[in-house]
Amino acid sequence: MEPTLITEEFVSRLAKLSKICDHFHLSLQSGCDATLKRMNRRYTIEEFEKGVKLLRRAYKNVALTTDIIVGFPGETDEEFNTTYEFLKRIKFYKMHIFKYSQRKGTRAAVMPNQIDGKIKEERSRKLIELSNEYEAEFNKDYIGKTVEVLFEEPHIENGIRFEKGHTTNYMVVKTLTNEEWENQIKYIKIEKLEGLELVGREE
Repeated sequence: MEPTLITEEFVSRLAKLSKICDHFHLSLQSGCDATLKRMNRRYTIEEFEKGVKLLRRAYKNVALTTDIIVGFPGETDEEFNTTYEFLKRIKFYKMHIFKYSQRKGTRAAVMPNQIDGKIKEERSRKLIELSNEYEAEFNKDYIGKTVEVLFEEPHIENGIRFEKGHTTNYMVVKTLTNEEWENQIKYIKIEKLEGLELVGREE
């Protein structure tokens, strides 16, 4: 979803629709206005943050996810740190981190100050660590609670069969069972967190 779509009127109308899940993927790309301008993005981080606040006000347990590109041409250490601090302030549920790669025929491919691969790797690592930290923190709040889960497919882990699915706000939940739950909604009592996945049992 483009950040510019998120207005007070839009969110107000959206929140009245019972079929809309409380998970939104907002395309950020960078948390630095200077970098966004070079990317030809037509919003600022101030506008983006305003949309985030509107969604969090309208949806109690909303999970917000985003995409971030590190190492876009010209991204200085200062610009990356600006992005890093912005992401710490927003605290997304999950961030999908991509390292910029040159694509022939694009304007960015011939921009000056292309970023070294090792720098991109280090910046990517830092943001992945931050994303994992916030995802685990968000998920831990659900231990002991009952959630609605749409189960999608079975998984075998170390010879043990689980059914796995997502909550309305995009958390991964798995349950030990030999039953077929594909495309079924179940109410699951969360018992623990394993890595970044919640584990529970049917209520």
